[in-house]
Amino acid sequence: MTALAALVLRLAAPLQSWGGPSRYNRRDTQPRPTKSGVLGLLAAAAGRPREASLTDLLGLDLGVRVDQPGSLLRDYQTVSDHRGLPLPSSQVNAKGMQKKTSPAKYTGVTQRYYLQDAVFTVALRGPSALLTTLDHAIRHPAFPLFLGRRSCPPTGPLSLGVHPDAELTSVLESVPWQAAPHHRSRVRGTHVTLPATIEDPHGEDTIGDVPDTYDLRTGTAFTDRTVRHTWITIPTGHQQPATDDRPNPNDPASGHDPFALLGW
Repeated sequence: MTALAALVLRLAAPLQSWGGPSRYNRRDTQPRPTKSGVLGLLAAAAGRPREASLTDLLGLDLGVRVDQPGSLLRDYQTVSDHRGLPLPSSQVNAKGMQKKTSPAKYTGVTQRYYLQDAVFTVALRGPSALLTTLDHAIRHPAFPLFLGRRSCPPTGPLSLGVHPDAELTSVLESVPWQAAPHHRSRVRGTHVTLPATIEDPHGEDTIGDVPDTYDLRTGTAFTDRTVRHTWITIPTGHQQPATDDRPNPNDPASGHDPFALLGW
């Protein structure tokens, strides 16, 4: 019987973007890492070319815990030719030259969405030997790693290690809270309850984010996987405050944050 294990990753960065079905001039992001994005991260770390088979990676089950949801950022951009000429079209002529836009278009608008200041704990369950190899690759990546887009490099250590013979739910319940100190300071209790999405053949929801390839020549087609949405309660590391202990906003040590309502 094949030994199973779980590889745990901490995905944190100033910006992350986990693409959905959007294309062209509007690129949305999902609120949590996608299986396509996480497998792409592993494939890049292992040095696999885009046309390499993903068969062994597709069999890994994915669990995502939202330690710090972050906030949505829209990057609005315009582009035009400095000479005042019409922008080229995406189509080409018989000679392979780009056509001009018709009718002439002088300004292009793009909108790209990101998650800013988000932190996720991700667990992948599968064969122990494969996950041990991927853990080494994450720590010694062959290609630069990014969280969804190339403009989103990760911060801090990615790998939190391999847990032998562990279920996804139990792993996500055992890994300490990974949120940043400024986010943790907003929670005063001894425990925090976090949303999680876990791959489960008996789950109540489907997500269409399982890739067949990353080959740019053929494009990527996505299939569905079944997941369940749940809540996971873990310790915060804080001491239990006294029942009559009310924070004093004038005390610098009270943790009072006047910008909390702005999402900062």
